[in-house]
This record gives sequence, C-alpha cells and structure tokens, in this order.
Amino acid sequence: MRRWGGGFGRGPWEERDLSGPPPFWRTLGVDSALALAILALFAVAAGPIGPDPSTAGRGTDWFVLLPAFALLPVALRRVAPLTSVGLVCVSLLLTEWHADGATATTVAGLVVTYTRAALAPVRQAVLATTALGVCGSTVGLVGPEPNPERWAAVTFGVLALLACFFLGRTVFTRRAYTAALEERARVAELNREAAAGQAVLDERRRIARELHDMVAHHVSVMGVLATGARRTLRRDPDSADEALKMIEDTGRASLREMRRLVDVLRTDDERAPDEPPPASGVAGLEQLAEQVREAGLDVELTVSGAAPQLDPGLDLTVFRVVQEALTNTLKHAAATHAVITVEFAVDGVRITVTDDGHGPAPGDDHLGHGLVGMRERVALYGGTLRTGARSGGGFRVYARLPLDGAFRASG
Repeated sequence: MRRWGGGFGRGPWEERDLSGPPPFWRTLGVDSALALAILALFAVAAGPIGPDPSTAGRGTDWFVLLPAFALLPVALRRVAPLTSVGLVCVSLLLTEWHADGATATTVAGLVVTYTRAALAPVRQAVLATTALGVCGSTVGLVGPEPNPERWAAVTFGVLALLACFFLGRTVFTRRAYTAALEERARVAELNREAAAGQAVLDERRRIARELHDMVAHHVSVMGVLATGARRTLRRDPDSADEALKMIEDTGRASLREMRRLVDVLRTDDERAPDEPPPASGVAGLEQLAEQVREAGLDVELTVSGAAPQLDPGLDLTVFRVVQEALTNTLKHAAATHAVITVEFAVDGVRITVTDDGHGPAPGDDHLGHGLVGMRERVALYGGTLRTGARSGGGFRVYARLPLDGAFRASG
C-alpha cells in the first residue's frame, strides 16, 4: 500500500511506502509526541487554550478542540508535508472565527515552516513559507474593526516566520554538506579498496610472470638435457655425465632464483619489484645463450649499438623477452638454430629472436602464458611486441622498448 503525503498536491518527495519498514510510523509517532507535548505545555500554562470570555454561550468544547486541531500539522509535518501546510492555513482561518487556538496555530506554523526549510528543496520551502506568510498576514489584517496592533502583530509574525525559514535552510545546508563529505569519504574508501585490489592483482601477475619465466626456462633446459642424457647414457657415458651435471647446475640456479623471489615476498625490502637478480639483464644474455647451447640448441647472439645505463626493470624485461623466446624454441619448435639480435638505438631497444623450427600449427592463434607474460612486460614499459611464423619457416619474436619506457611505467 502506498500513500501520498500531500493533501493538496503530489510530489516525488511525498511518496511513502506504508508496507515497508517502520520509519514512516516511527516518524509519525515522534512528531505526534511532539504535538502532544506542546498541547500539554499549553494546558499547564492554563491560558492560551482557556475559553475565550467573548465566546461564552457558544459552547466550551472549542477551547480544547481548536488547539488540538491547530497542532495536528505538527504531527503530520514530515509524513504529509503539503497536508500540514494546508491544515495550518485552515487553522488560521478558524482563528478569525474563533480566537481559541490562535497561539497553537502560530506555533504550528513556525514549526512547519522550519521543517519545510530544513528538509525540502529551496523551491518547495519558499512556496510553503510564502503560503503560510500570505495566509497569516491576510487573516491578521482582516477584521471587523480597525486595530492598530494588527500591523505590529503581523510584522512580528512575518519576522518570526522568516527566522524559522532561515534557521531551517541553515540546517538543510549543513546536512547537505555533511552528506557530501560522507559521500566523498565513501567514494574515497571505495577507490582505496579498488586501488588495493588492483595492486594485489598486479602483484599476482608480476609473481606469475617471474615464476613462469624462471621456472619454465630452467625446467625446459633440464628436460632437454635429461632427454639427451637418457639417449647417450649407454653409448657415451661421459656425455651423459656432463648433461647430468648441467641438469644439476640448472636445478640449483632455479632454486636460487626461487629463493630470491620468495625472500622478496616475505620481507619489506624497499628494492624495486623488478630489480634483476645477478646475471639477469643485458649483461646476462651471453650466459643465457651459453646455457641454451649446452642444452643442444645452437644460439647466435649479437648485441649492437652503445648500451646506455638501463633502468633495472627495463634491463630485466630485455632479458626476460629473450629468455621466454628461447624457452618456447626449446619446448615447442624442435629447432636446431636460433638467432638473437639486440640493437640499441636512439629511440629504444630492438630485440629480435628467430629460429628455424617448424613454428606454430596453421590457424593456431592460442597464446600461452609465456607470450601473455611477455606481452604484459613489454606493454608495461610502453613497448610493442610482434610474434608469428616466418615466411621461410620457423618463428620470430620482435620487441621494441623505448628507452623512456621506465618513466612511463613508474608514472
């Protein structure tokens, strides 16, 4: 069931859901208690609601009914705002016919004016105040006999009405300001939580990239070496022993890097997250190529141009791109030869890794975790990555990293 609070018109602020939770009835109960308290105060004062001697002979029930009716708008001031304004106007007209309840009507008008100014938008508050002021002034100035005190009473009433209006608007502004601050704090909290969640996701992706690049490469090398050792174990034990030694060294290197990564996660070290470990970066490319050569893949490495002092994260990205490209060559390409070219130019670093393997199957557009991680690393520093089959066979990985990419990544 729904009810519209305004008796003389309808507005969106007047709709109340009576079948919902109890705020409507609680509000009505609080305002009704206020109206009864004011009525009781008049009864204790024993004056304003007493019978008017001039009305003797017309019944003495009016001195009780009229103040009670006059204070009815106080009980309805929030649940039925337009109705309360209309009832005050009716009470003002009744005071011209019967003087009992005039004080109660004045109090009700001031309370309703304050309530409208404190709760309603400025246009509605001004209309309600204007209606009450015009009705009260008209009733106050109209009378059968001229009375010089009428002007003073009307002026005092208008001033009191304006005082209640401005007091209500002050409260309205204060509430709006407080609500704006609370909303701003709520949005800031949501943004903080979103930023924290995004930071966690970024960190998880970074850890996933590190683990994949490190573990996948070393495990791929160990797998190739283990295959070679198994095949040559009987006919060439020395070669098999050398391969097993390489597997041992590679496993230890993988374990060292794993421990380094775990130590970074467990401590509050202020070191940059992408700070490269020893022998990782452009300086470690030759060692990486040698490791892959020992796994059975012929690797040719060329570094050209004057290498500047790279940001640690950018230096590690160059290393990881080459490492992931060689790992894919070992795992998937069945290649015998790979060429690595790293060129330093004025506008950035160009990395090209090609092999003579069979390349991906026709129509295979699937991107593994390695290529996804490689693309994320390159994009982080504002670079571009292109991967695909070569026209003459094999696979090609090309990446370009601007030298100012570190500044974009940090900014």
